[in-house]
Amino acid sequence: MKISVIGTGYVGLVTGTCLAETGNDVLCIDINKDKVKQMQEGVVPIYEPHLDVLFERNIKAGRLTFSTSLEEGVSHGDIIFLALPTPEDEDGSADLSYVLGAAKDIGKLIKDYKVIVDKSTVPVGTADKVTQVIANETQVAFDVVSNPEFLREGFAVDDFLKPERIVIGSSSEKATELMERLYKPFVRSGNPIIVMDEKSAELTKYAANSFLATKITFMNEIANFCEKVGADVDMVRRGMGTDSRIGKRFLFPGIGYGGSCFPKDVKALHKSGKDNNYTFDILNAVIQVNDTQKTILLPRIESYFDGDLKGKTFAVWGLAFKPETDDIREAPAIYIMEQLLEKGANITVFDPEAMPNIKKRFGNTLTYANNMYEATKGVDALVICTEWSIFRTPDFDKLKANMSQPVIFDGRNLYDLKEVEHQGFYYSSIGRKTIAQ
Repeated sequence: MKISVIGTGYVGLVTGTCLAETGNDVLCIDINKDKVKQMQEGVVPIYEPHLDVLFERNIKAGRLTFSTSLEEGVSHGDIIFLALPTPEDEDGSADLSYVLGAAKDIGKLIKDYKVIVDKSTVPVGTADKVTQVIANETQVAFDVVSNPEFLREGFAVDDFLKPERIVIGSSSEKATELMERLYKPFVRSGNPIIVMDEKSAELTKYAANSFLATKITFMNEIANFCEKVGADVDMVRRGMGTDSRIGKRFLFPGIGYGGSCFPKDVKALHKSGKDNNYTFDILNAVIQVNDTQKTILLPRIESYFDGDLKGKTFAVWGLAFKPETDDIREAPAIYIMEQLLEKGANITVFDPEAMPNIKKRFGNTLTYANNMYEATKGVDALVICTEWSIFRTPDFDKLKANMSQPVIFDGRNLYDLKEVEHQGFYYSSIGRKTIAQ
């Protein structure tokens, strides 16, 4: 099948590459000329595990190509995916200007039947808006489908190739048949393609992300309460997770959720509720708790250093919002570092993938280490913000030798309490007792 993908961010590039992998002829469109040139030369512009192998293979096979021409994209694709940004507006709503702008341009360009697919995460009713915008520009027949993505950064390729489910929001039998044919190779193991109306499909994505964000936030609240009463959140988590009604996933406490999806989607659903005279009280609480949780380590750090952080030096391990990505959007590390800098602290950072993106934001206000141990040389404390695997089994002797004092503030509960106590560290984590020296 001939496919066009408009937008080559995380979702668009993974979608285009994985669809090419099943034999489709895919043309990806982006307005960024430098980015398109880079991709045409075989360079993947984002970090996503396993994407580079599929990317290179399908470029060589001629199934994956790139262009800056929307006209070329509209002409090429029988199915046209809109994988465009829907950034958060000041009021929390999703900004649809990119999606609706592309829809208007597509309406001016289509000459034969097309299926236009909303792949971006969009509010309920967006398919209707896209349909109206295109219809205002053309008399050519077309259909608009809602096909939300459920891709986890760091696992996006596997999630696309082996989806738990595929949701297709469509009121057109013709469009539905084309979408089912497109996705059939990905569900050979029997996982479902769920067909529903467009509004239900749009809401499904928001509901799923908001539920998971709520689950994470609830565990963070439990962790905070554990510290008040002397309970251990790891024990509580295990006791809860073995209940089949609850499950083990998304029960790990920490310093809040970040990234491109959860913060934006929770706020957008909350705002959609307001727009329709409905108040999501639970989402209001989730937003407030998560905002506080991102900097919950700061009071502990200040208390340890008697309220004076000026001139103190901190190592920060982990800058991406989660491991296996270079995405720093809404990363808790950013909020912690901004406050440390405001209080006069010095910071040396290390992350396996996200340092170039952090440097674009912070410039020379931070020191950038070449490895995790270099970051700890001479520091007064180590702050852990992202649970990269390489941080899980450090050489504690080397750490202690590097640091001015053996102090760790762990926002991801990476270490066993007995181990760090045996090693002689002061260790503050989330929802567990603090190990004092």
